Amino acid sequence: MLEQLESLCALISMLLHLYHILWKDISTAISSNTAAPSPPPLSWKRLTETPILASKKDRDSPKGKNDAYKSTFKSRTENMASLDPEDCVKDEATTATKLRRRPARIVIPQPHVGCGFGEAVCNYQVDAGRTVMEVEGNGYCLASRKGTRHIMEDGYGVITNIHGDPKQAFFGVFDGHGGREAVDFVVEKLGQNIITALGVIKIENEEHRLELAIKSGYRSTDLEFLSQGLRSGACAATVLLKKGELHASNVGDCRVVICRNGIAHALTDDHRPGREDEKNRIENSGGYVDCRGGVWRVQDSLAISRAIGDANMKEWIISEPETTKLELKQDCEFLIMASDGLWDKVSNQEAVDVVLKQRISLKSCKELLEMSCSRGNMDDITVMVVDLQSFCKFV
Repeated sequence: MLEQLESLCALISMLLHLYHILWKDISTAISSNTAAPSPPPLSWKRLTETPILASKKDRDSPKGKNDAYKSTFKSRTENMASLDPEDCVKDEATTATKLRRRPARIVIPQPHVGCGFGEAVCNYQVDAGRTVMEVEGNGYCLASRKGTRHIMEDGYGVITNIHGDPKQAFFGVFDGHGGREAVDFVVEKLGQNIITALGVIKIENEEHRLELAIKSGYRSTDLEFLSQGLRSGACAATVLLKKGELHASNVGDCRVVICRNGIAHALTDDHRPGREDEKNRIENSGGYVDCRGGVWRVQDSLAISRAIGDANMKEWIISEPETTKLELKQDCEFLIMASDGLWDKVSNQEAVDVVLKQRISLKSCKELLEMSCSRGNMDDITVMVVDLQSFCKFV
């Protein structure tokens, strides 16, 4: 009996020893797993967690906000130092575009386009809800009225006292289409380009020299405008007074009419696609002319065959003017220069009669505007009257 109890105690002691060994191994394994380092985070997670390392308490305090901002700013500036400068410019342009939420400032165009060198008085009147511009200068007067279009596309140019000579002057009336860009450019450049060409071209034949200078001025103005990549165009009628001579030129349907002894004489011929010579020129250049609704058009588009600008039709719409020379004499009374807003409704002689009745005054220009509008004109209209007696060499 005693031997059995000793055997049982030995067995229990061995079991307890095994239990302690197993418990120790299990405890060691558990503690080892707890202390093992975690695997590194993924790359995208590191990038999102790196910039701000402050605790919630730091972020909530002002100091924490400043520290976080400085840390982020420093990180961004260090990163930008390694960028390509061109990429920085592109990023800035993109950012500026995104931040520009307010629409661009709307520029309301003025009711006229014009320029003048010399003393002149300009006034504005409102007639039947439309703005009328009135200009009185030395030896000329002008009235211009906006049509039913949303912008005014007529313009004028005047340069008097050229090179200090009161008998030398430049006058121009312009009619734009497809926007204001071309007429604005022509107003600013054409007269000056012609005067510049006069000083550059040196040939003995004075008449030929003046004609070349005028054509050169038109051509250079056209080329300068086309180089800007704009698509609008402008008709022009100009007069250069020099040494007792008158040189009238035009492209398109602006017209110059002279009054001699009370009789109207057109000094320019409108450039329209229906003119036989213009039609042949366009067709020989590979274009076509068609008449629809009684109106002849080039390529089913423009109703004029010459102009400054019109880049998309430059193959057929040329800028070379036709010129006419006239010696000023005592029977040369005045000029009427106007856009087609007048000539489509008023004949040459009717216009001359109005000016004769009103004695070459601003009132005559205004009456011609009213006459055209009363006959149904809806287009922009500009009328200039030039007193030729002020520029004759014998005065």
